[in-house]
Amino acid sequence: MTAATLRKGVGTHATHLLLLGAFGALLFYVTRATPGTSGGLWTIAAIGFLLLAGTLTAQLIAPVGLPHLTGYLLAGIAAGPHLLRLVDEPTVKALTPVNTLALSLIALAGGAELDLESMRKGARSLSWATLVQSSAVLLVLSGAFVAARPLVPFARALTVGQLIGVALLWGVLAITRSPSATLGILSQTRASGQLATFTLGFVMTSDLVVVVLFATVLGCVRPLIDPSASFGSESFALLGHELLGSVALGTTLGLVIAAYLRLVNRQMLVVLLVLGFVVSTVVDYLQFDSLLSFMVAGFIVRNLSSQGHKFIRYIEQTGTVVYVVFFAIAGADLDVPLLRQLWPVALLLAGTRAVVTWAGARLGSRVAADPLLLRRWGWSGLVSQAGLALGLVVVVEREFPSVGTGFRALAVASVAINQLVGPVLFKLALDRAGETSRLRMPSFPSMPPPPMER
Repeated sequence: MTAATLRKGVGTHATHLLLLGAFGALLFYVTRATPGTSGGLWTIAAIGFLLLAGTLTAQLIAPVGLPHLTGYLLAGIAAGPHLLRLVDEPTVKALTPVNTLALSLIALAGGAELDLESMRKGARSLSWATLVQSSAVLLVLSGAFVAARPLVPFARALTVGQLIGVALLWGVLAITRSPSATLGILSQTRASGQLATFTLGFVMTSDLVVVVLFATVLGCVRPLIDPSASFGSESFALLGHELLGSVALGTTLGLVIAAYLRLVNRQMLVVLLVLGFVVSTVVDYLQFDSLLSFMVAGFIVRNLSSQGHKFIRYIEQTGTVVYVVFFAIAGADLDVPLLRQLWPVALLLAGTRAVVTWAGARLGSRVAADPLLLRRWGWSGLVSQAGLALGLVVVVEREFPSVGTGFRALAVASVAINQLVGPVLFKLALDRAGETSRLRMPSFPSMPPPPMER
């Protein structure tokens, strides 16, 4: 690196730092000068600031090798209601629909990235990895929760039966992964190769396994946690409703998108935004799985229509914007005081999960006779957790109010640690595996116009 290049890099980062400080100071002054301000205009301003702050922070930490997602999260945490309070709690809650839309587009992109032929070739690896990871994490993390009972405030008063039931639910929760974090890292690094393909396939298909396993365990542990309850089939009926409904809705959405691309193919980015909002509302009303629905839609367009190439191009045109918004809002919504209170036991459980994930990946890869690259790094993309885990926590809190509040608090703290550490590990592994693209990503998110239409 020449001296001129080094000076240019230092100058660029200094400019980014000055911009971040200037806009942060401006918003700090405005929030203090007009306390209690709220409304649609303020929500738009919060989105704009989080987008800018997340992008600038990502650029500032990039030279030390940290992924952009970490910068987005750190910017959101710093600007959130628990630190600088540049974005207060009511505004964060008002941003929930925006976050839902971002997650829908991420799931849509994830489904579009799943190539049926590649999944067939890697079916043996994915099957063994799913079996070993699910079994090992469920059993070991359930045991770890029981062993950590003295450190868990709400677990000390539980009977043996209740403790076993809650521990099994924690074990299922530990199996969840983060499709959004995986796709965010792959979007930044433009990675391609065995590790990227395996991780994407595993993470995107594991949601289905977790949903089925969670419903099964929930029905089995209900009599243990709540002595007045009896074993019933309603959990399995709800499971069938959720899975079949989600797949049906996702298939319909995929066919609609494919038909629109074939017959109209105009203003597709606007159409995706509208569909994201509308279908998310329908999914919530029908109590389907949002991630599964949008993932199936993307998969249908990619593999069962001739419009896959067009669709992927439009999805890519959303650029980094979707990931900045999603993870910056997630950072702002992070309960920092709760994390500070529960970090010892949360760190213990998160660390145990990471070790079991590493060991399970090594065992699964060995049994499946995977290449050396997957044996060494196949675990790296499986540490992150996010939306699905928190969604399961909401169900536990609703079904078991006596333990739900404490369970949710510990889960949020543990997921926060995994979400901060996981993307860093995955990017490091992609770099070491040589799968990261050498093409430089743009400094700021961009949404280029669609190609000329005939």
